[in-house]
Amino acid sequence: MKRSVMKISAIVLSLGLAAGCATSNEAIERAQSTADQALADAAAAKTAADAARSAADRASQVASSAQSTASQALSAANAAQAAADSNRERLERMFQKSMSK
Repeated sequence: MKRSVMKISAIVLSLGLAAGCATSNEAIERAQSTADQALADAAAAKTAADAARSAADRASQVASSAQSTASQALSAANAAQAAADSNRERLERMFQKSMSK
């Protein structure tokens, strides 16, 4: 009887250890899978961040170009206004001369 109990105990212990190892391997595989997925997600996030940074750089360049164009347009408008003011003054002087004669 003692021998049967010892044999059964040995078998149960062996099965318990085997099941424990299998569970540990499965847990390790799940952890590795989770780590691999996290690494893939991080790589995708980095790619998206790089793309966003590149787009922001392009947008900054476009904004700088637009600012330059606006400054040139303002300069041209100021020059046109000065020319118009000068012509108006000249025409007023001519009109005043013709009225005084």
